[in-house]
Amino acid sequence: MFYETARNDHGLPHDPFKSCIVPRPIGWITTLSRSGVVNLAPYSFFNGVASDPPMVMFACLGPEARPSKDTLINCEQTGEFVCNMATWDLREAMNRTSAAVPHGTDEMALAGLESAPSRLVGPPRVKDAPIHLECTVHQIVDLPCTDPGGRNAVVIGRVVGVHIRDDVLSDGRIDMAKVRPIARLGYMDYTSVDHVFTMLRPEVEPASS
Repeated sequence: MFYETARNDHGLPHDPFKSCIVPRPIGWITTLSRSGVVNLAPYSFFNGVASDPPMVMFACLGPEARPSKDTLINCEQTGEFVCNMATWDLREAMNRTSAAVPHGTDEMALAGLESAPSRLVGPPRVKDAPIHLECTVHQIVDLPCTDPGGRNAVVIGRVVGVHIRDDVLSDGRIDMAKVRPIARLGYMDYTSVDHVFTMLRPEVEPASS
């Protein structure tokens, strides 16, 4: 099949686009309002974008990025956020923090999660998450949005501190089979890492004379 995205004429019962880019890691983002209220929300348009210096991005899209979206407001006003790794063990709590709740609600408390202080930024961390990235906002980029009342905003952050729980390290490396991060597959489907394999890059063949 083929369809033009401008016409969205795929003829399927659900838009397939998000299921064409999978799996997408989940950025479980903690921010803090100017008045000190904690906000915690998951974003499946999330990834690392550079390693030197380390930088990440997440995107608030369409209706969820309207002016009342706490995560985006907090990033714009305070310039800080934390990425907490969402895992299989935390999947239900992560899902609870995706609910549409009134402005100013502390989703961390709503989901029954315990917080832990960060070292270099104001927003707290999800204590039970095995990995946390403390970030400062580098830039917020607005993209085109076809929803007249929406906003597509990409938040790019510089990672200034990394927390890794000791029990997920094996031989000096993060053991993803122990972490079991979850990822989005589109629709309401998710996956988790429970199988890892290694592939070495091929060596460059010498040019023939």
